[in-house]
Amino acid sequence: MTTAYSADLALFIDGAWQSGEGRDALPVLNPATAQTIADLPKASADDLAAALAAAERAFPLWRATDVDTRATILRKTAELLRQRAEEIAVMMTMEQGKPIAESRSEVVGSAQLFEWCAEEARRMYGRTLVRPTGARSMVLQQPVGPVALFTPWNFPLYLMAKKVAAALAVGCSVIAKPAEETPGCTTALMRCLADAGLPAGVAQLVFGDPAMISSTLIASPAIRKISFTGSTVVGKHLMRLCADNVTQSTMELGGHAPVLIFADCDLEKTLDLVVPQKFRNAGQVCVSPTRFLVEAPVHDAFVRGFAERTAGVTIGNGLDAASKMGPLANARRPDAVAALVEDAVAKGANLAVGGARENGPGNFYRPTLLAGVPDAADIMRVEPFGPVAVTRPFETFDEAIHIANSTPFGLAAFAFTENGRRANLLGDALEAGMVGINGFGISVADAPFGGVKQSGFGSEGGQEGLASYCVTKAVHQV
Repeated sequence: MTTAYSADLALFIDGAWQSGEGRDALPVLNPATAQTIADLPKASADDLAAALAAAERAFPLWRATDVDTRATILRKTAELLRQRAEEIAVMMTMEQGKPIAESRSEVVGSAQLFEWCAEEARRMYGRTLVRPTGARSMVLQQPVGPVALFTPWNFPLYLMAKKVAAALAVGCSVIAKPAEETPGCTTALMRCLADAGLPAGVAQLVFGDPAMISSTLIASPAIRKISFTGSTVVGKHLMRLCADNVTQSTMELGGHAPVLIFADCDLEKTLDLVVPQKFRNAGQVCVSPTRFLVEAPVHDAFVRGFAERTAGVTIGNGLDAASKMGPLANARRPDAVAALVEDAVAKGANLAVGGARENGPGNFYRPTLLAGVPDAADIMRVEPFGPVAVTRPFETFDEAIHIANSTPFGLAAFAFTENGRRANLLGDALEAGMVGINGFGISVADAPFGGVKQSGFGSEGGQEGLASYCVTKAVHQV
């Protein structure tokens, strides 16, 4: 396996790669070493104007392109992602920090998204309404227009692929603005699209000042929709910007996922599932299981088993095959996580394991378990977005549901029980856009992904994800 950072970073506008030429640049840091590994060109106002013009010009041509041609390009993109998977995975790990095995899985998952959208685009059906003889009424699904796509650094390739594949599949042109922390792997995705034969102007890639880019793109009447994945705070700001032009939006925002552990579950099997899931991507997952609500009779046993497994999680550089958890993605995160842990301990939580930064370079924070965390602790309301799990016991089903639903967030929720009747009730009672019962497999190509309450609105993935890039039109003929 090569460990060299091989990204050729550039903007992609109207079919051309652009870098240098007097543009300012941003350093790209390796979070495991804190070293600069590349310089990223920043888009200027002129670059954004060119990207908007290209997307607006290319949209009617791409919309008119038959679905078989669009599908062929998406399938070729998936093929190229698979061929280049190792190179892309290394770039992702060096930029983001996650273990190389997780990066490889993310590339494969991204290819699967393109393959699924290529096929599902053929099934964007409308419907015909019943009318008298000689009259017709049709309901059509048509692409909304040029779209702006904003994606974060925690799953940089997969989240960009989820948006781009769906938008292109239904006939939209796109301007993608991924995170500046992880530009190499997202640039590699755009290179796959270009090499697959995507026409010039159908997709652009820009990096730079996030506030300047978002305000410029959303203010343009050329942009008919945005899709954003990120924090609730930023999502609210972008929604305000969208109001001026009544621009459609899909918002996949923060979460604080509860996990309800009932005494009738297979506790050892459950622990073997939940601990690796909690520390996947160092807990930097919007649907990461965090608030473990454990039925009182098994709470202490759950804490012991969780702590034992947590102590065995090997942390280190993601390129080391022995590492099961890498660093946090940026230098701000360890301090933010530490502040939440210290607050919880000060208010009565028991620090069962972890709770400290790792010595040496890089943004490492030890896998941490806080047991018996009181409601007053900030971490019960604030998503840690890091390698911290918290527990508290409950006595009754209604109490567990009340605690689970007590935050403003509602992205994902999980529960472990062998009682079928209880499982049905949990699916109904938990306030979340996605519920996992006895497992964590909720992010798949053919299912909708999205939240409720302050976790956002709209869905990505599944038929609902493709439909989100369409407008509905009724045509009546007499």
